[in-house]
Amino acid sequence: MSRSTTAHASGSSAGSPAGTPAPLLAVRDLTVSFTTPRGPVRAVKGVSLRLDRGETVAVVGESGSGKSTLASSINRLLARNGHIESGSIRLDGTELTELGEKAMTGIRGSRIGTVPQDPMTNLNPVMRVGAQIVEALEVHGRATGRAADDQAVDLLRRAGIEDAGARAQQYPHEFSGGMRQRVLIAMALACRPQLLVADEPTSALDVTVQRLVLDQMAELAAEVGSAVLLITHDLALAAERADRVVVMYRGEVVEQGPSAQVIDAPRHEYTRALLAAAPSLATPKITRTDDAPEIDSQRDVATRPATSDAVTGAGPGREVLLSLRGVERRYRLRGRREPLVAVDGVDLEVRRGRTVAIVGESGSGKSTAARLALRLETPDAGVASYRGVDLSTLGRKELKGFRRQVQPVFQNPYASLDPRWPVADVVAEPLRVHRIGDRRSRTEAVHDLLDKVALPRSIADRYPHELSGGQRQRVAIARALALDPELVVMDEAVSALDVLVQEQVLELMVQLQRDLDLAYLFISHDLAVVRLVAHEVYVMQRGRVVEHGDPVSIFDHPEQEYTQRLVAAVPGRRRVPR
Repeated sequence: MSRSTTAHASGSSAGSPAGTPAPLLAVRDLTVSFTTPRGPVRAVKGVSLRLDRGETVAVVGESGSGKSTLASSINRLLARNGHIESGSIRLDGTELTELGEKAMTGIRGSRIGTVPQDPMTNLNPVMRVGAQIVEALEVHGRATGRAADDQAVDLLRRAGIEDAGARAQQYPHEFSGGMRQRVLIAMALACRPQLLVADEPTSALDVTVQRLVLDQMAELAAEVGSAVLLITHDLALAAERADRVVVMYRGEVVEQGPSAQVIDAPRHEYTRALLAAAPSLATPKITRTDDAPEIDSQRDVATRPATSDAVTGAGPGREVLLSLRGVERRYRLRGRREPLVAVDGVDLEVRRGRTVAIVGESGSGKSTAARLALRLETPDAGVASYRGVDLSTLGRKELKGFRRQVQPVFQNPYASLDPRWPVADVVAEPLRVHRIGDRRSRTEAVHDLLDKVALPRSIADRYPHELSGGQRQRVAIARALALDPELVVMDEAVSALDVLVQEQVLELMVQLQRDLDLAYLFISHDLAVVRLVAHEVYVMQRGRVVEHGDPVSIFDHPEQEYTQRLVAAVPGRRRVPR
């Protein structure tokens, strides 16, 4: 994004010095509270910041720091129990805190565009995606009829969606998580707003699409002179994309200034902790190296035998748990004559006690491979097997036994935890389903599992909405461990976590692997995280494996052009941790 020519000193003033233009957005002394059963909670405490036209400001901080509450306050979209206690929010001279709901409705979308974090809960599941963009254009009087349809398709194309005309006729459930996020970005940009509030807009996107989307957002900012408020937990992304960085901690701004200054010479201890926790492609691995298999990177999978020990990463005494041999998976999509080949002849093995990662762009087939591994889907060709048994041959009883051995942890723990149940019931659910133990023994098992994932036992009586994102993900891991599985399939399980919580969860994964000899199939678009924890990595492109081997050698010296692009797109990829 274009760098602002105006230098901003570290501090909290949101005013305009004499002789300088008024900012597009000025937040001054903002305090926001929420009413809870335990009493009022102040989520934002006296925050001040400014955005000039054409400027990008990144707000960073861990989960619960108040950064998303700040974004919601600017849009006046706080939860019902939240309210602005005091302070000012001015957009191009308009005091937003004094506007009624009708006036704010006219501003949202037209003058303030919003990209929320969770695409599935922010798209209408019964409307085609193109129609949802058309609706935004029509509501704000930007286009109607055929012109609106054409603009919707163009916006989808500019957001990085291939075959945008056909895709516009599909529904959100027919899109991957990353593609749904791009639909939201297209909707936010539809009316060319003055201010774009992007709350973790790329947390679900692979690095190449992330770059494309952020480049497109930058082009729009330069074209119409809009400002971008980027809410993110990715400090490398903030440093690369923002003119200024604002660091929040427990509802307060603890540091702000030009991005280079904040990232290269942080003054606050909390900022230094965030930087130290953020992985890069230079961060030392945290997986164990004892009994590590000696593998040669499979640079061209078409020229080497799939059963070679050098390819599979065979280690002495390490049993093959999961095996995919020549698996294919095809889907019939609305608006397309030819089927979409999501997985195309993939060979993959996961051995006991090892972490095998799959990386690739959104739509590369990595999540489909995970579903095949979990027997949530069956291949159209090839064989997916566990301990040598073809999964497609399992009857109901055998499949239930397989479910005990292989457990999933998904990207969005809030969507996979029943909001009506307290944590104790969520974690104990697999034990009840498999009729293991009685009420008393299950209660003891829940306490032991919470201990394993470093959560206090007192959390057992709380509900998912009362937990932070990192706590919910730990609950999901505890539930996955309830049946003592051999293999845990983690599909983007840490991508939505802030760097401090992500560091804790990754260290927890590695420790549990050491203690329990767990195997992980780790699906991720974050190459730095994969390099940190994986013993092997498979790089997928358009349903095929294009490289396979040791992640250090693959990412440090990629040979395939596709892998080179993935590595080159990693923000701050060579930053050495502090």
